[in-house]
Amino acid sequence: MGLLDALLGNASESDIQETQQELARILAANERVEKAYAIIRDQIIFTNKRLILVDKQGMTGKKKEFLSVPYRSIDRFSMETTGHFDLDAELKIWIRGQVEPISKNFRNDQNIHDISRALAEYAL
Repeated sequence: MGLLDALLGNASESDIQETQQELARILAANERVEKAYAIIRDQIIFTNKRLILVDKQGMTGKKKEFLSVPYRSIDRFSMETTGHFDLDAELKIWIRGQVEPISKNFRNDQNIHDISRALAEYAL
């Protein structure tokens, strides 16, 4: 993961083995990390069983919220790429039973296509 990409809000792929070790305490038996992306301080993690969204909070990022979404609960998702004047890309994920989607913003659409493809692979 490039430090400059992370600071600018660009998604970058994270090391799978390192992410697996970081999440060892919350992963189920036989659950493995298959893809992981970092966006500034937050993470989007695809395991063989669920989607995990990590929201690091506070100044130090020590406090973390882990949102676990079983793939079967994902109703739909959308991707909005950047344009000439709109430099932010956006990913929205609708979860069954929730009115508002989960929304993640990116500074460009460098890796949003990879994340959208991974969502398609796991959620469809």
